[in-house]
Amino acid sequence: MEELRERAVEFTSEGATLRGFLITAASASGSRPCVVLGHGTSATVQMVAIEYARAFARAGLAALIYDHRNLGFSDGEPRGEINPWVQCRGFVDALTFAEVQPEVDASRLALWGDSFAGGEVLLVAACDPRPKAVIAQTPSLGATVPEVEPSEEALRLTRETLLGGDVSGGLAHTTGPLPVVSFDPASVPSLLLPIQAFRWFIDWGGRPGSGWVNRVTRIAPPTPIPFLPFICAPFMKARTMFMVAPDDEMVGANPKVSRQAFDLVVAEKVWYEIRGGHFGLIYYPSERFDEACGVQVEFLRDTLLI
Repeated sequence: MEELRERAVEFTSEGATLRGFLITAASASGSRPCVVLGHGTSATVQMVAIEYARAFARAGLAALIYDHRNLGFSDGEPRGEINPWVQCRGFVDALTFAEVQPEVDASRLALWGDSFAGGEVLLVAACDPRPKAVIAQTPSLGATVPEVEPSEEALRLTRETLLGGDVSGGLAHTTGPLPVVSFDPASVPSLLLPIQAFRWFIDWGGRPGSGWVNRVTRIAPPTPIPFLPFICAPFMKARTMFMVAPDDEMVGANPKVSRQAFDLVVAEKVWYEIRGGHFGLIYYPSERFDEACGVQVEFLRDTLLI
C-alpha cells in the first residue's frame, strides 16, 4: 500500500485557528489536485473522514481535512456550537489555504462533505467559483423541500450572507446544548435520534484521540435568507456527485429531497445510490466504505483529469 505524508496544518477562519492535515502520497512530487474535506454534525477528523482523505491521496490527489470551528482539535468558542454559515466560511478559508500550498494545483480544487457538511459544500460551491468538483455524501438537505424557491435573488442573498453578512448568534434560534446522541432519546433528549447514529458516534467518537465530545449546540442566525443549500443547487458550476442512501434513517437527509435538489443541478452531475443507510459508508474498514471510495476516486480522477 502506498505510503502517505500527513502534514499537520492550521489556518485561520472567523478569528479561530482550524487544525487538520494535508495528506499526499509519500512518493508525490510537484503540485496535484486537492480535495478539501469536512465531516458532518459534531464529528472530527479522526472519525473515519480521514480514511477518505487517505484514499484520495493514494489515488494521486492531495487531501486537506480539518476540524470545523468549535469542534475537535480546532479552536473557537463556544465549544460544540455549530453555526452552518460559520462552517461554510471555514470551507472557503480552507480553499484559500489549500491553493497556496506547494503540494496543490490551485486550478484543480474539489470539496467533499458528509451529512450536514454535504449540504454545506453545495452552498459553498454555488457561491465560490474555485471548486471544480463537489462530492455531497449522504447530504442533509432537509426533511422536506424548503418553501423558499431557488432564484437569482435568493442566491445573491445567500452569497452576500456567506461572504460578508452578519452571522453572529446573538438572536439565533438555538437547539441545545444537548447530547449529540443518546442511548434512550425518549428519556435523555439528543440532537440525533436514530439508534444507528448512537452506535456510530459512540463507537468512533469514543476511541482514544478522536477529540469528539457528546455535547452540541446548533444555531440558526437571523440572516436575510435562511441557510438552505437546496436552493443553491441550480447555480452550481462544479461537476457534482450526490452519493445518497435510499434507506437513509436521518430525517434531515431525506433521499427524496436530495433527488429533487440533484434534479435542479444544471452542471454536469452524477447520482449514485449506496446501501447501508446514513452511516454504513462511514464505517472503516467495510465493504460500503470501499465501494464509496472507489466510486468517488473515479469521479475525482475523471473530473480533475489525473
